[in-house]
Amino acid sequence: MSLRRRSITAGLVMMVLLCGLTVIAQEAKVPVRETTLENGMKLLMVERHESPTVAAGWVAHVGSVNEEVGVTGIAHLFEHMMFKGSRTIATTDYPAEAEIMARLDAIRTEMDVEYAAMREAKRRGEITGSIYLPENQTPGLAELREKMKKLQEEQKELTVNNEFEQVYTEAGASGMNAGTMEDGTFYFVTVPANKLELWFWMESERLLNPVFREFYTERDVVREERRMRVESDPTQKYWEQFDFMFWGSLPYHHPVVGWPSDVESISRPAADRFFATYYAPNNITAVLVGDFDPDEALALAKKYFGRIPRGTTEPPDVVTEEIAQLQERRMRAEADTNPSVHIRWHAVPFIHKDAYALDVLDLVLNGRTGRLYKSLVEAERLATGEPYSTFSPQKYGGSLEVGAELADGISHQEVEDSLLAEIELLKTEPVSERELQKVKNQSLADSFRRLQSNFFLLFQLLMYDAFGDWQYLNVSPALIEAVTPEDVQRVAQTYLTDAGRNVLWFSRKGGTAEDPELAALSGQAKAMAKQGLAQINQIDDPAELEQGLQQMKAMKGEAPPEFQPAIDLMITRATERLEMLQAAAGEEE
Repeated sequence: MSLRRRSITAGLVMMVLLCGLTVIAQEAKVPVRETTLENGMKLLMVERHESPTVAAGWVAHVGSVNEEVGVTGIAHLFEHMMFKGSRTIATTDYPAEAEIMARLDAIRTEMDVEYAAMREAKRRGEITGSIYLPENQTPGLAELREKMKKLQEEQKELTVNNEFEQVYTEAGASGMNAGTMEDGTFYFVTVPANKLELWFWMESERLLNPVFREFYTERDVVREERRMRVESDPTQKYWEQFDFMFWGSLPYHHPVVGWPSDVESISRPAADRFFATYYAPNNITAVLVGDFDPDEALALAKKYFGRIPRGTTEPPDVVTEEIAQLQERRMRAEADTNPSVHIRWHAVPFIHKDAYALDVLDLVLNGRTGRLYKSLVEAERLATGEPYSTFSPQKYGGSLEVGAELADGISHQEVEDSLLAEIELLKTEPVSERELQKVKNQSLADSFRRLQSNFFLLFQLLMYDAFGDWQYLNVSPALIEAVTPEDVQRVAQTYLTDAGRNVLWFSRKGGTAEDPELAALSGQAKAMAKQGLAQINQIDDPAELEQGLQQMKAMKGEAPPEFQPAIDLMITRATERLEMLQAAAGEEE
């Protein structure tokens, strides 16, 4: 199923767009062996011996949808913290570190008292702007910050930076990364087949004995990430507002990266409670795809993952249901981007029986052979690039969105009317059997190619499990093939209603122009490149950028042809930025 989701890492942007298109497995089912350990951890294994490597990963069934008011962004913060090592990894003296961290927590508790008083003062109108702004800092806070800074410097002397990654790299592993979405947090790497036991030890170690070292420093890093990737992005801050407008009651309405004031105030004790609930083995699924013996892998799973105790508190379910939207909502934004129109409706969760018909409806509209392109670009010449349709089913809700960029001299209303006309046509006239079979066959061929890659198969299993059912990979062919023209017409009439519309118009600020190489792309390829380039431009660490560059080069060979120009652009820009950062580092030396 196609997913237009905001993810955190550039690598995850690519994977979601490349894996998250409609996926229909080949006729022969993928032989997935499923086992549940005594502590509740689930293990999915797909044995393949084409190359001596194993794509390995796990998903914690927790994302931004599980966060409470006051700690939004904590799931994403954990994505960062899980690379900080354990009691044996990334430290030279853990007992000394533990003492420093306890002192840091005590100082933070004192700071919280100051902040509580400042919040009350702000409610009285005595403080303007965020209480976290430097100009609003009280003398007491300044003193506490100085104490915290000295302790953080002491802790830094005891830590071994990036040791978690170094252990994997020295063992010949590649592509280590992670990502946070609304419904899950993913961790993955490809290891040589003879290093599978190392993976089991490393991953179980950070689950059994995690140390959230440099917690407050890393929290500031996340806050800066939000500032750069949302608040400074020409369009992302408006998409965040649109999401908040769209979701009425479901907690999808807050961003994965969190609200600024929440990120600033998350404490390490709160993180400990979050970890104990959501990172327990009974809330995790591990996946292996590649060259291994399943019985030996299961024995390793029991040896390493099996030593992690089951959580004492069961992760609570999301009980809130989305309220019915009673009338159309509209939003207009002016940004440094091409003028465009986007229309979104509420749809269904991932495991809903109508998801398959909505998936097919999405296929009918999408792509250069889809109805939106044929109508808005080829016939009416109202849009430029590639208009899109995106069905995004998630664990607790879903949406279907269509959109297009305006051609020169065309108004927003003309494009909106044309998009809605195509939706209305789906409601009033059944799709022909020929058109329906064409999109099904095309999707089957595309998905078969994606399943040949161990890594992309791994990622699909992780995603589908997070959304509610990994077996979608195997059961979807027959269920999508069974979708009829009447089914497509029915779901269009049921979900794509006038009252349920949410409309966003982007207008361009005067005097601005879009990056010409980016403007030459279209559709999902453009969306991928846009997010990827924004993240590339924000990376200041040459080692981090070089790792991302290698991942992009590795994934390029697995990508469909329509994504190749976008990946080429990202690789070129990443290479240019890497050279610039390396030159700057050389000058400093």
